[in-house]
Amino acid sequence: MTAEKIGKYRWTICSLIFFATTINYIDRSVISFLKSTFTEQLHWTDGDYADVEITFKVFYAIGLLGAGGLIDKLGTKIGYGLSTFLWSLAGIATALVNTVLGFQIVRGALGLAEAGNFPSAIKTVAEWFPKKERALATGIFNSGANIGAIVTPLTVPFIVTQWGWQWAFILTGLLGFVWLFFWFILYEVPRKHKKVSQAELDFIESDKEDQKGSVGDDDQPKLSWIKLLGYKQTWAFAIGKLLTDPIWWFYIFWLPDFFESMYHMKITAASWPVATVYLLSTVGSVAGGWLPLYFINKKGWSVLKARKISMLIYAFCVLPILAALVLGEINVWLAVIVIGIAAAAHQAWSANIFTTVSDMFPKKSTASVTGIGGMFGSIGGIFLSLFVQKNMFVHYRAIGHIETAYYIMFIVCAMAYLSAWLIMHFLVGKTKLVAV
Repeated sequence: MTAEKIGKYRWTICSLIFFATTINYIDRSVISFLKSTFTEQLHWTDGDYADVEITFKVFYAIGLLGAGGLIDKLGTKIGYGLSTFLWSLAGIATALVNTVLGFQIVRGALGLAEAGNFPSAIKTVAEWFPKKERALATGIFNSGANIGAIVTPLTVPFIVTQWGWQWAFILTGLLGFVWLFFWFILYEVPRKHKKVSQAELDFIESDKEDQKGSVGDDDQPKLSWIKLLGYKQTWAFAIGKLLTDPIWWFYIFWLPDFFESMYHMKITAASWPVATVYLLSTVGSVAGGWLPLYFINKKGWSVLKARKISMLIYAFCVLPILAALVLGEINVWLAVIVIGIAAAAHQAWSANIFTTVSDMFPKKSTASVTGIGGMFGSIGGIFLSLFVQKNMFVHYRAIGHIETAYYIMFIVCAMAYLSAWLIMHFLVGKTKLVAV
């Protein structure tokens, strides 16, 4: 059956969660381009910046404790809308503070509210797409993180120089309220949506587990956290996130500082290398969703095999980041390219690790499992900040050897994905769906 006969409204829904994720990442990454501004105007140290960053991650992790379960309970329409409203409010409120403690309070609130984005988005994809399209849909919406990271460096420095740093938070925070208008007009679950044809609904529900009485059926109960933690599939996802999410946090919060510190670029000059890294990662996000679909449709592989081989390929693509500093001594753009490839590989990995949740769990539990994994990913980011970034960066900058800190971090980046893949491989094995 052709796409025209099936219908395409599910891709409208995908575009909605793409824009939500874009806004989510704009709001969280604005502060990374204000680090030097706060050093000059508010007299922040590296430790102050790390404290604010860690506070965001702590509350993001706390938010994920309940966000998935809440969204599974409220449903995607209300849950996603509430989360976006609250994080947009917190983003705007950042303009009202000027102390480290004040920033910790509002950024903590931002983290708490932003925790709802990925559980909502993954649940939406599980509701609107059959398994073979989920990695592609996830890759597309997840590329919103890259677009957000591209838009931020190209706009925030301009806003800051023209109107001051407060307006960077106000203007970006207002974007969420614009998105809410379209969300409540355009969104509903497939079975209730007037713009979904019967052919498209049949395609969305075409997986075997969506047949009556099977694992994915709407009559299945939502699994509790206690039960979910008893499945090795939950731990495979959680450990994968624990080891790899901190790497993306590192890119988000420290890449501007890397280019400013290592190559003595001012904030406006550093914006272009950072934007290029995220432009490359956008390609990786979409390609990362396309590759397993290719393996399934063209090679006839199972979903599990296609997902695993794709993720192994992405893990190897991160390894060139080991040469970033050496290449940067030759030309800064060589460093940009290898970091960009690593960031692209991360986003390709991310598109697939998120999709493993809907591969292995009933739809009514996808947000909860995503929340558990996201919490572990945030915990990993907190530990990385506490025990590596905060102390290590402060120490090496003080003695004039900041490049050593970045060498260590790039080694951590390179090894994280292969380690995660091995652990996930041995935990999941050939298991597909959880037995409810």
